[in-house]
Amino acid sequence: MVAEQASTDMARRNAELSRMLTDARAQLEDMREKIRDLSAPPQTFGTFVGWHAEHADVHVGGRRLRVAVLPDIPRTLEPGTDVLLNALNVVVGVADVERTGQAAIVREVLDDERVLVVARGEDERVVTLVGGKALHRVREGDTVVIDPRSHYASEKIERTGVESLLLEEVPDVHYSDIGGLDSEIERIRDAVELPLRHAELFTQHRLKPPRGLLLYGPPGCGKTLLAKAVARSLADVAGASTSHFLSVKGPELLNKYVGETERYIRTIFERARSKAEAGSPVVVFFDEMDALFRSRGSGVSSDMETTVVPQLLTELDGVEELSHVLVIGASNREDMIDPAIVRPGRLDVKIEIGRPDRDAVVDIMGIYLTHDVPLAAADLDAADSAEHAARAMATECARFLFDEADGSQYVSGAMVRSIVDRAKTSAIKAAIAGDSPGISTEFLREATRAEVAEARAVAGTSLSA
Repeated sequence: MVAEQASTDMARRNAELSRMLTDARAQLEDMREKIRDLSAPPQTFGTFVGWHAEHADVHVGGRRLRVAVLPDIPRTLEPGTDVLLNALNVVVGVADVERTGQAAIVREVLDDERVLVVARGEDERVVTLVGGKALHRVREGDTVVIDPRSHYASEKIERTGVESLLLEEVPDVHYSDIGGLDSEIERIRDAVELPLRHAELFTQHRLKPPRGLLLYGPPGCGKTLLAKAVARSLADVAGASTSHFLSVKGPELLNKYVGETERYIRTIFERARSKAEAGSPVVVFFDEMDALFRSRGSGVSSDMETTVVPQLLTELDGVEELSHVLVIGASNREDMIDPAIVRPGRLDVKIEIGRPDRDAVVDIMGIYLTHDVPLAAADLDAADSAEHAARAMATECARFLFDEADGSQYVSGAMVRSIVDRAKTSAIKAAIAGDSPGISTEFLREATRAEVAEARAVAGTSLSA
């Protein structure tokens, strides 16, 4: 019994020693592996260019090398992939994708694989596109990430500051949606649509179509609506399924960094040209032009206009050969715009959008106060139809606005719409309270009186300030 117990204890001790020896051997192997990693020479990052038989061409430190490749490196490597090289310049592995680099602006798309970019001011270079199909859909003005040493563009960067200026859809505004501007609309259609409808006659008479329009006048009188209607009209006349409306407000282009405002202007026109080459009409609309393109040397702002204005002049002169790009400017202070911009040959057609008169107010109100809007029973009984009742209410409101409320110096299309909206709000509140539903002439008078009072108060505050 004693011998058997001793034999059992000995076997247990041997098993324990064997396990400890195995663990020690594994720990020793791990330590040796770590020592090998720590003592291994550093590996160099390179950019794969292409295969040449069993070797690979790589960019390393600004040099192009043809090096050997380990057998386990996949032959499916694409140009632009980062690889690892050992001390003997042998490709030993594939590195992770680097998400940083130098930003550059695409100046011109040369072909499906190459683009001309501008980096660091005016440093132009040709780079190759790598990194998937999305990168091969770059356009002029896009921002890409490039490796200056290997001359590859690996990623497209979305710059919302510029992309937000482009509206892909046709503006849903027609000339019929604008009231009180019949003569102005006729002048615009003569300048914009005639060259498209009768191109042969313009060619025979050696008459070049205007390259731009300037709409000027008080705020809220329909300048922006007219610009959108022009974009819609161009699409209809040209027979294109899509037109493009690049709406640019002057303050949106202002940037504290030197050269950024000029870059925005270049990008906008580059995008316009690329769209126009596809046959789609393009309208570039600059709202509040006086905020950005002030007269040079006027002393009312910084020296920024000394570089921004020439940039716009250069782009306007470059639009001459494009038949599908129209530049429209809008301003409340046309006298502050640099004269070189509004001279003939650039913004050729200048149209004043003044305050509406009595008849114009009736037309504008008729757009928002239609016969299908609920009208008060008393006003309906006084007319033979709902359409005539709405017209009579609009006429009475216009009379009250000019005669009793004395709002001729404040009236605008935006004010007329606000008057109708106030009257509709009063009608809704009356219906909720259980009174007779519908818009009444009295509601329109109250709304007119309130709008004129607010306009007079704002004007008085501005004068006192």
